[in-house]
Amino acid sequence: MADKKLLQTLDLKQQQNLVMTPQMQQAIKLLQLNNLELQEWLETELAQNPLLEKLDPEEPESDEDYHTPTPPSPSQDDDFDAGSAFNMGTSSNQHDFLDEEQEFGANLTRPTNLRDHLMEQVAVSQLPPLDRSIATLLIDRLDEAGYLRENTQSLAEQIGCSAERLDSVLEFLRQCDPVGIFATNLQDCMMLQLQERGQWDAVMELFVTNLPLLARHDYAALSKICNVSEAAIKDMAEEVKALNPKPAALFDHVVAQTAIPDVMMKRLPKDQGGGYRVEINTATLPRVLVNQEYYTLVTTHSKDSKEREYITSQLHNANWIVKAMDQRAQTILKVASEIIERQDGFFLYGIEFMKPLTLREIAEAIDMHESTVSRVTTGKFIGTPRGLYELKFFFSSSIETADGNTTSSEAVKARIQSLIDAEGDVILSDDDLVDKLAEYNITIARRTVAKYRESLNIPSSVQRNRIRKSQA
Repeated sequence: MADKKLLQTLDLKQQQNLVMTPQMQQAIKLLQLNNLELQEWLETELAQNPLLEKLDPEEPESDEDYHTPTPPSPSQDDDFDAGSAFNMGTSSNQHDFLDEEQEFGANLTRPTNLRDHLMEQVAVSQLPPLDRSIATLLIDRLDEAGYLRENTQSLAEQIGCSAERLDSVLEFLRQCDPVGIFATNLQDCMMLQLQERGQWDAVMELFVTNLPLLARHDYAALSKICNVSEAAIKDMAEEVKALNPKPAALFDHVVAQTAIPDVMMKRLPKDQGGGYRVEINTATLPRVLVNQEYYTLVTTHSKDSKEREYITSQLHNANWIVKAMDQRAQTILKVASEIIERQDGFFLYGIEFMKPLTLREIAEAIDMHESTVSRVTTGKFIGTPRGLYELKFFFSSSIETADGNTTSSEAVKARIQSLIDAEGDVILSDDDLVDKLAEYNITIARRTVAKYRESLNIPSSVQRNRIRKSQA
């Protein structure tokens, strides 16, 4: 057999690979964080890096001691008034004790809205700063009865904290005044109030769980379920009737615009050119600066090479953090500004004028990767003259109309909602809604109308008819 020879060949291939450096990975992570998460991350970095300092909002910046990139805001004005900002009036120091006493008395008798009442209790609590921010977001999720009806897991994902941390804050809030606040429903509200009164036990739990029987005055059925006499059932009924089913009813309900927006927009007057101004909300984020003076002091007087190496490394890290924060802000502003421009109809006329929009459209318009736009818009909120919205809210699928154009699915849902809200004596069936939508050049199938109606938690026409008759 002929010897087999092993041949060695050298092939040269040229290919491109993107190597993700640790700093690039960190920059992507910062882009994904919302304000609360970023605040927590910054606090950790401030504790670790002696050259990174937080500037007090009331402390003037010294250009000699500190360095920071130019702020990303398109305007340097500080007159933007967020929806939930507090306006503090000024007063003269030249007034006597009588004026102070009258002012103090006025404060005592001044009607307080529920939000202020709860915020006062949060302010004097022992909650850490981040938990106070979470508490503020939860307070602004209460409905007019004082209930928190949203799923806590979903809330934790939206806010950007762990479910365990949110539950801990919620446990504190459920102990606040008025009793029953932050209940999830009527039964839960009653439980909180009965627990506070010392009237909650296994029998009362069965009673409250079967409240529909009480509404029908079916004491016999309740007596059987609770295994007590009808006389005891009537006593329990009196205890329940003494409760407050709507804890928020004692206060002026103020719909606050928070979740502490990451971005804020304000409609500009005509004398300033009209349009909108878009800004990063810096109220919840510490402004970080690099202390160059301290770096110079250490490097000048230190003779230890390891110490000098360490402080130089911290300088590079601090500079990177400041620049990364600036880049994050500019990226968010760029995305938010393009969204606002695309959805001008919504901001001018309302949700029925929402346009279909995709992440790819925004990405192509601002020359960014689609994944970057996705990271920017997930879990981040914008405060607008029309309310508070997650940036993801402005993206929706398109539906082709009768005239060949397209409209947003959210706009169609809004139209369905408005049609049902305007119902007169005749309840609109899904087929009726199809016909009504056609008048607006929106041609969609009955099953699509039913799907959108159900997504809005609107009962069917049969159920709405039944509800109206029961109310009559």
